[in-house]
Formats: sequence, structure tokens, C-alpha cells
Amino acid sequence: MGALMVIFSLQPKQRRKTTDSVEDELELSAVRHRPEGLEQLEAQTRFSRKELQILYRGFKNECPSGVVNEETFKDIYSQFFPQGDASTYAHFLFNAFDTDHNGSVSFEDFVMGLSILLRGTVQEKLNWAFNLYDINKDGYITKEEMLDIMKAIYDMMGKCTYPVLKEETPRQHVEVFFQKMDKNKDGVVTIDEFIDCCQNDENIMRSMHLFENVL
Repeated sequence: MGALMVIFSLQPKQRRKTTDSVEDELELSAVRHRPEGLEQLEAQTRFSRKELQILYRGFKNECPSGVVNEETFKDIYSQFFPQGDASTYAHFLFNAFDTDHNGSVSFEDFVMGLSILLRGTVQEKLNWAFNLYDINKDGYITKEEMLDIMKAIYDMMGKCTYPVLKEETPRQHVEVFFQKMDKNKDGVVTIDEFIDCCQNDENIMRSMHLFENVL
């Protein structure tokens, strides 16, 4: 799943040893947006306290204010795809992490989403992926929404990955995927259709487990 690539975006540039847990608690209060305490985040996610400390240091390194807006998110994400244009895909990804739709992603937003992508059940990961593709958040995926995401992925990967890329390739791929998913042929894909199709696709199921032990 393309969304999983976000795990590399806000990793810490340098892992420093923490000898005093109080220091980390003090750091949490030194930013404009103060995230939940580590104990609460540990209870709400599938990360250990140490993993949360590592993630927080990386997040704060990139976002000293404690929150990241869409433009900063795009700038960070684009660094990992210099051969292409990642701005559109980063926009969709940002909206998926910005669960309360307030125009910013806090550390809580980030680790809650990351916890699902890395450690969540298959059902949780597929729900998250459905939310990414459901651009207007109306509970359905249309062919145009799927095409918008697919085009954004092709733009992000760049021409280096596929030297002979025809303009109609994304639409052709969407036609194949959509026909498989839209079981009742009503022109939209529901979350049940999406999950059922993905669970019966070996390639998608294999991708669900790729990054479970990244941290």
C-alpha cells in the first residue's frame, strides 16, 4: 500500500540515548502544542515508551512547534521522492493523518496513524487505506477518487521507475481494480467491498505485513 511509505518521512535523523525519562517529559512541555503524556500514548497505541521517545525526537526535530501543517508535510515527504512530484500524494496522505480536519497534524495524530500502519490488525490497516482513498470522506470510493490517488502515486514515483509510461496507464489500472472491487456494479466501492477484495488479494495481504518491525 502506498500509504505505508509515510513511515520514513518523520524518522529521527539521529537516535540519542535517553538516560533520564524526566528529560523527555520536560521536552514534551517545551513546544507550542503539548502532546499527551507518554503513558497515555503508550496505552492508546501499540508503541512502547522507548519507541514513542524515539518517534517524538524525530517529530520535534522536523516540527519544533509540535504540529506540522500541510506545506511542511509536503516538503518533508518530497525529500524521499526527488525523482518525482510527491505534492499531490502528500496532500492526500496529510488529510488521512489529519483526522479532525483542522489543517495540522499533531504528534498524537501522527503516532496514532503510524501505530495502525505498522502494528495494526489487517482490518485496521484496510480501514485506514479506505479512508485514504475516500477523498471526500462520504463513505464511498468512486472511480475518479481512485484515479486521483493512482495518478498521484505515479507522479510521486517519477519516470525513472517506469521509462515508458503512457498517459492512460493509471486509468487502465484503475479500471481493473475498480471492476474487481465494485461487486454490485453500482459505480462506487463501499468499505465492505474494499476490505473483501483486499483480503482475497495475496499481493495486498503480503504488503500489510511489510513494515511491522521497522522500529
